[in-house]
Amino acid sequence: MNTHGTQETERDGAQVSTGTMRESDQGESAAIPELVIISGMSGAGRSTAAKCLEDLGWFVVDNIPPELIPPMVELGARSQGNVARIAVVVDVRGRRFFDNLKASLATLDAQNVKRRIVFLESSDEALVRRFESVRRPHPLQGDGRIVDGIAAERDLLRELRGDADLVIDTSSLNVHELRAKMDAQFAGEEVPELRATVMSFGFKYGLPVDADMVIDCRFIPNPHWVPELRPFTGLNEEVSDYVFNQPGSKEFLDGYAELLRLVAEGYRREGKRYVTIAVGCTGGKHRSVAMSEKLARRLVSEGVETVIVHRDMGRE
Repeated sequence: MNTHGTQETERDGAQVSTGTMRESDQGESAAIPELVIISGMSGAGRSTAAKCLEDLGWFVVDNIPPELIPPMVELGARSQGNVARIAVVVDVRGRRFFDNLKASLATLDAQNVKRRIVFLESSDEALVRRFESVRRPHPLQGDGRIVDGIAAERDLLRELRGDADLVIDTSSLNVHELRAKMDAQFAGEEVPELRATVMSFGFKYGLPVDADMVIDCRFIPNPHWVPELRPFTGLNEEVSDYVFNQPGSKEFLDGYAELLRLVAEGYRREGKRYVTIAVGCTGGKHRSVAMSEKLARRLVSEGVETVIVHRDMGRE
């Protein structure tokens, strides 16, 4: 287990205390640290995400057994503010401890720990390519192939992925782009109530795997078939005007904006801080781009901090 500020812990046959914090530990001189749990697919960039948080001043622990997370948070609470933010990486390298994660999360919730789960995702093709490039086996492949290990890991992590506050798909990201995404989410001193990513995409290039909601704009006539509009994108005023002058477009925008307002309120009540809204058309160039821009403005007007990503614009 790699730590920054190490503590030796006997893992086999050890008596590990996971009791709740004493009331005195929660006073002004013992504030409970903020916690981020980083997990996800092997090869998807967990170490890069952890390194990014370390550079932002977080106390980072890699490959910690889940049952040791509550005691670590308790030690942080006793640090007199020296350890205010903790990030831990939990993965299948500690798979015999992984079943204890659910119990540890319940303990953290009982202690009123402000926690978030970041899940790093990637496509099978990208993961196979990465493992082959470094000539290392997948930790779960055993005597099988890399794809067998990936499939086993996806099955093991399925429930955790569903509980994640933030899912980042790194299939097409390089190290610098992943760091930029982490910086965008964690670099601010204050965490907003809700952050949204509105992503335009083209269905012909595949669904974004990290989308919480998918919106289909293909019912709107395609500007691609208008010769004078074809070279432009949904960022162009003429294209946007064409899209929103079509029957049903404005009503569609109004309806989804209202739906997103209700969803945002629900996410806030449930403590979910991140949401990715994917807006798709055929190629991800015209209709989805124009609709994404308008939806993002509506979200901003509702007090939601919003980032716009046009995934497939320029791919044609």
